[in-house]
Amino acid sequence: MKKLVREKSFGFPGVFPLNTFILHSEMVPFIFFIPVILSFFVLIVRSGIRFYFVLSLTVVTILITSIPAISLLLNSTGATLLFTAAGPPGNLTFTIDRLSSFFILVTNFTVLTAMIYSKGYLKPYQAVKTPARLSLHYFSFVWLHLSMLGVLMLREGLAFLIAWELMAVSSFMLILFDAENRQTLKIAVNYLIQMHIGLVLLIIAFLLVEEKTGVFGFDGLTPYFSAHSNILLFFLFFAGFGIKAGFVPLHTWLPEAHPAAPSHVSGVMSGVMIKMGIYGIIRVLASVQADWFLIGIILLAISVISGILGVILAIGQHDLKKLLAYHSIENIGIIGMGIGIGAIGIGLHNPWMIFAGFAGAMLHVLNHSLFKSLLFFSAGSVYQAFHTRDIEKLGGVIHPMPQTAGLFLTGALAITGLPPLNGFISEILIYTGLIKGLSAGTVYQTMAMMLAIIGLVLIGGLAIFCFTKAFGITFLGSPRSEIKHVVTEAGSSMLGPQYIIAGMILLIGLVPVIFVSPLIEVITSTFPASPELVSGTLLSTLTAISRLGFLFLLLVAGLFFLRYLLLKRRRVEQQPTWGCANTMGNARQQYTATSYAATLAELVHPVMPETQRYVPVGEEEIFPAIRSFSQHLSDVFQQIIQKITFGSMWVLKKLARLQTGNIQHYILYAFVFILIIFALVYLNLL
Repeated sequence: MKKLVREKSFGFPGVFPLNTFILHSEMVPFIFFIPVILSFFVLIVRSGIRFYFVLSLTVVTILITSIPAISLLLNSTGATLLFTAAGPPGNLTFTIDRLSSFFILVTNFTVLTAMIYSKGYLKPYQAVKTPARLSLHYFSFVWLHLSMLGVLMLREGLAFLIAWELMAVSSFMLILFDAENRQTLKIAVNYLIQMHIGLVLLIIAFLLVEEKTGVFGFDGLTPYFSAHSNILLFFLFFAGFGIKAGFVPLHTWLPEAHPAAPSHVSGVMSGVMIKMGIYGIIRVLASVQADWFLIGIILLAISVISGILGVILAIGQHDLKKLLAYHSIENIGIIGMGIGIGAIGIGLHNPWMIFAGFAGAMLHVLNHSLFKSLLFFSAGSVYQAFHTRDIEKLGGVIHPMPQTAGLFLTGALAITGLPPLNGFISEILIYTGLIKGLSAGTVYQTMAMMLAIIGLVLIGGLAIFCFTKAFGITFLGSPRSEIKHVVTEAGSSMLGPQYIIAGMILLIGLVPVIFVSPLIEVITSTFPASPELVSGTLLSTLTAISRLGFLFLLLVAGLFFLRYLLLKRRRVEQQPTWGCANTMGNARQQYTATSYAATLAELVHPVMPETQRYVPVGEEEIFPAIRSFSQHLSDVFQQIIQKITFGSMWVLKKLARLQTGNIQHYILYAFVFILIIFALVYLNLL
């Protein structure tokens, strides 16, 4: 039986009123379980049609969830849809409001492009992976999608936590695709352990809410926050959701797990899975009743640190996918800055900070899902062609793979926030919120805004530095290692979804109003804010930016057309670059990833120590053996986690000595335990 909070007809122009159709359809709750039932057929379907079956299942899932989501975003009344399915354990309610609608659409788009991309990416694995392994991979991929949608539509605590756990387990199985590699196995186990730490924190937070309100779930947050301290419970939730999102210092799983997974999985994990943590933070924040300013300031500080450390560590990486993984931490920091600005705006009753901050954060959720999935897909194409992700071994990739190079460059320009692409729009909104906050309060608040502006500028500048390294070393120059096989461009099934994503990136950059307008309605329906004071000016500013973007494109097109006119009747020759009369150069006489980042590595050495792998030549070595040298920045927080892990393993190994296998010893342990209990009771300590 379906319930509707506000019964008003809405839908696409010229199409049947969707909610009226749903209102009279008793089968709607069952429709949500159709993908769940069909997912198990993935394990038994024939290899030849497996991909098409999974693709069809993904499309069905997307249609079932996207149609009500789009309708809610287009509806001006802000209705909330409740789909209640009755069953033996009790009623299971799927709730779709504007906030979840936005995240549903972002999730569905990224999963669909990744699904299409996987056809070409997994093709070489058909000969080396068993059909059962590939079936399990696709089954896990389907369940990652379903569990993320469950996270976005479930509000009751137990159902939400089950979906949250299914998301962790399914992504764990996807990371294990190359389980033959022992390092991959260790990375996957580390990921699963950290996800369960986050799960425990969320369970504790929900239990605290239930103890005071009697409601185990999100619906108990508002009454709890109305009568108790807001900041303590919020940051308990933030710690649980922040592990999934990847905020510093809760990020240590992320730079290891993303590179270990197949590239289409990396695109989904980085593009949308970590955004489930952002969704959880926003969902909890929407129920907060007090302490807005303090919560916002702390969020802003954590986010600035996350952004700066994320991009610095990205610069020091030589693994192309690990570099992109650290940029996920950087962009989570940017999203967190927008959320923090919005929270500060509510505390200061500043509508500009509220809408510019939250709109910038949510638009960056969409933008990051686009350019980060595009970058991971492009990196996957390079890995499939060259069988390496090590930037030091690549070079000149643009020559055999010009389309992949162009797509990677598009993603790189977008992630660095350069116009006229989408990253520029969301960062402009966040800058606007910070600037509007300069005169919003005391001198200390103004200083906080100034420091945040400086931090965002630093993040943007370092991101440009990082991607000039990533693109220049990888795609330009000459090959740095010998390639013994023929390298060709990626296939159409891999390039197609990348072109679709690139088109979306350009579309958001050129016509941002059509994407920001629904976000204003999302913010209005989620937070205590009124858009009348700022929405008109904000949208008109974005319209002006849109015009400048089109003007810039026309200028670039005009320059290329002028070049064509000047050269069409001239003979154009290609010759090697003049090397100052040096004809003995080779591929090693060019910048490496290490040398490119060496200056920055020296500057950040006090907080990000360098790790060098090099065996010096001894004095007694008359004929030194072949040596290699590598250098990269170390993640201090990862080192701390490793020390804790090694310490725990040492303790466990010592305790393992108690397992002697001798029955007399086990009886002795029980006897000693009973004596200790008696002693504690006698001393009134128990």
